[in-house]
Parts: sequence; C-alpha cells; structure tokens
Amino acid sequence: MRRRDFISLIGSAAVVWPVAARSQASRKRPLIGRLSLGSRDDSLVARYIDQFLSGMRELGYVEGQDFDMTYGMADFHSDRFPQVVAKMVELVPDIVLVGATIDAVAAAKATDTIPIVVAALADPIELGLIKSYARPGGNVTGIMPYVAGLPTKQLELARELVPGATRIGLLDDVTDPKALPQSREIKAAGEKLEINIIPAEVSTAADIGQAYETFSTGGAEIVVVEQSTMLIFARQVIAETAAAKKLPTLYGYHEHVEAGGLVSYGVNLDWCYVRTAYYVDKILKGAKPADLPVEFPTTLELSINQKAAKALGLKVPPSLLMRADEVIE
Repeated sequence: MRRRDFISLIGSAAVVWPVAARSQASRKRPLIGRLSLGSRDDSLVARYIDQFLSGMRELGYVEGQDFDMTYGMADFHSDRFPQVVAKMVELVPDIVLVGATIDAVAAAKATDTIPIVVAALADPIELGLIKSYARPGGNVTGIMPYVAGLPTKQLELARELVPGATRIGLLDDVTDPKALPQSREIKAAGEKLEINIIPAEVSTAADIGQAYETFSTGGAEIVVVEQSTMLIFARQVIAETAAAKKLPTLYGYHEHVEAGGLVSYGVNLDWCYVRTAYYVDKILKGAKPADLPVEFPTTLELSINQKAAKALGLKVPPSLLMRADEVIE
C-alpha cells in the first residue's frame, strides 16, 4: 500500500464523534488518551509510555492523582485503527498523545477540537496537520525528529564505515509519510555524492527479506534504513536479516542498534517522548496547541554496535568510535 493510499484509507474510515458526547467537567482529573498502532504489551510502546510518564513526574504530575491515562491500541492491525481512534474521541479526553505522524493523521481526521500532541511529527504542513512550525494553528503540535540534512549525513557516515562505497541500499517504507522526505533527500544526496542508491520499497515487515535480496543482487555495499514506525517495530527482523546477508546497515534510531543493528545516527526518541510532557503540561494549564510551536531536537546521537561489526568482519574506524555517544561491546 502506498503512502498516500494509506492516509486516504484512514481519512475515509475515520468517524467524527461529537465533542459533547461526554462531559469533561464531570471528571475529577484530566484524562490523557494514548493512541498507537502498536500494542500496550509491546516493549517499545511500553518504553515510550514510561518516558512520557517520567516527563510528567519531572513536571510534578502524579498519574492517578493529577491526571488519568486511557489507552487505544490497534495491536499492529492498521485496518482497526480508525475504530480505535473513534472510540478514543468518544471519550473526549483532554489531550490525545500519539507517537507518529500516521497516528496523528488518523486522530486529526476524527477530531479538530481535542488537542493532539505528537512525539514524532513529519511533513505536518504538507499533510495539513499544522499551518506553520511557529504557529501550528489547529489542534495538533509536537516534536519533529526528522532533521533536514540528516539523511545526507547518514550517507557520509555510510562511506566512512565502508570507504569508497558507491552503491548504497535504501530500505524505503512506502506506508509512512515520515519516510518520504528522507527518501527524497537520500536520493538527491546520492546524486550529489555520485552514489548509486538502490531503493527497496517495503510496506510490512514481511517485505524485509525480499528487500535485502534486492540489495544483494544489486551489489549494495551498505544499507541505510529510514526512520519509520513500521521499521522501528521490525528492528529485530532487520538486524537479523542484515546479519544473515552480511550487509552493514545504518539506521536513524538507536533502538535498532540495541536490537543488534550496526550503527545509528539520529534523534533520541526517548527524549522526544519525555518532551511531550512539556506540551501536555502547557495545554493542561490553558495553552492552545495552535499557539505552541513545533520543536526540533538540537542533539543527534551516534550509536555503534561493536558486536555486530565483528560479526560482519567490519572494522569500525577509530574516528567514528571516538565520536560515538554509545558503543555496545
């Protein structure tokens, strides 16, 4: 399924519920709804929920005393997500917290009044989620971990890992709008750096094996994996497939390196989820999402898995090791 097809499907299936369906005034405490395509039992979803709650504690909030949480999870079934969103909107929470742009698109289709805070926004202006970064103008705001220029830097790092590489694979998630600007920039940077980019499109984790076959037959010397929701949930599959194919792979999230991947360079998602508490706090105190600027993280982190490098027979340059924020032995 293509990116825009997926967004259209969410838009057509979502149901707009009346905000007056349930009175907020009758509650003892504010209600925060957490929406996700994932599962409450998934370790990564649980981790990011804990990061948000730790951010709330840092600001002086205690769950069950100062606010309550409710969860809407699709258990990795995208076809169920519109109904999950509709049920959440029916509860009329004070704030809806989502992790990714795909989730935000569905939530924004279902309500234009309930504040929506997003931990990992991407292409929000093009998708109609906000009007500008400085003044979002609607009910959506949050953090945008996609940093312009990052994909180009990742290509440069790939060539440090495999000096002189001229053929680099790109694992391209065609269902995630967050991946589209990355794909565009990597291909443009490839032309500038005289690198032949070998793209392999995937829409589910089941496509990853075939994608790495494409890289192998295409002569890829190293692979770059986009930052996307599906791909981070499939991090174990990617790491195992890359190891089996003996293909060095570079990622945008350090969660991939924790799962056995080689190298990552990008934004710390844990920080993004902690930071969403700042937005929730502001909104609970009366601020409107329309007036809360979208934030861009200022720090990028380099993580290296030496165990993965040794299994690949790859010697990581000392210059990279010295610059690394995290080295897994």
